[in-house]
Amino acid sequence: MTRSPVPVIDLRPWRSGGPGARARTAARVDRALQEAGFLLITGHGVDPVLPARIREAARSFFRLPAGAKAPYAVPVGGRGWLGPGAEANSCAEGAASPPDLKESWSCAAEDPTGDPEVDAEWFRPNTWPAEVPALRPPVTEYLARMRALSDELLELLAVALGAEEDLFTRHTGHPTWGFNVNWYPGTDRVGPPLPGQFRIGAHTDFGTVTVLDREPGAGGLQVHTDSGGWQDAPWDPAALTVNIGDLMARWTGDRWRAGRHRVMPPPAEAPAEELLSLVYFYECDAHTRVESLPAPTGRVVHGPVDSHLYLRAKLDAITVTP
Repeated sequence: MTRSPVPVIDLRPWRSGGPGARARTAARVDRALQEAGFLLITGHGVDPVLPARIREAARSFFRLPAGAKAPYAVPVGGRGWLGPGAEANSCAEGAASPPDLKESWSCAAEDPTGDPEVDAEWFRPNTWPAEVPALRPPVTEYLARMRALSDELLELLAVALGAEEDLFTRHTGHPTWGFNVNWYPGTDRVGPPLPGQFRIGAHTDFGTVTVLDREPGAGGLQVHTDSGGWQDAPWDPAALTVNIGDLMARWTGDRWRAGRHRVMPPPAEAPAEELLSLVYFYECDAHTRVESLPAPTGRVVHGPVDSHLYLRAKLDAITVTP
């Protein structure tokens, strides 16, 4: 059996262990992010009842008739419903592909900064479906937990680089973030996949860290490494999946690789398979200047980027235009 490049890392020694246990955890994270850009975390403290409540409410929304969902339709990066055909994630890599076979309910950061230009683009109010009032309360609670967990992960990542714990969190005082509830229906809804069509096409995420709560399935998540090619991502019912995005890879001078991944199309052997994922994309304060860490930590010197000009360009790239 091929060894998975994605380890399972228990956060409890990091949270409450001594210096040795914390150092060992950080070293394992460093190795995993160099190889695949992915890891699974347990001991994260998120009650599984919470994502279960979100899934139950979200399924009620996604199963509404298209006409009932249409008033909530938004473009990529908006707050509301991304309907079928809205995104083609492989386009972020410059690869033309059919649209992704999914729908999403999207939320994002909304607490204003006081800068009208920044707030108009990145901190707009979220929308909630009146037809499913049970969705907002668990999502709101979940988002607070994801924000705290993401900052904790950034502290762990800083220590894994041998840096001060606040190397990244000094840039998350008022960060942007995005949250997608991704619904992957079966072929009874979306029809047979076109050649080269996936539930989500191959891509890397765009920000710093992504935290994913997912369901296992034949048409599920795959990760890519240079040594192993495409492999099914491991799954642990007690774990959350974490990967780093493009901004973090640039920040570390490509010491760590952004986790390249895709979600397989509905499988021919299980055409009715339906999956629902909760995806939290963490970023940083608006217009953070992201510069590559120098050697020996960094391995490649990228030109500095404005984090949110970079993110906007990526969001535009995956938008399917009619």
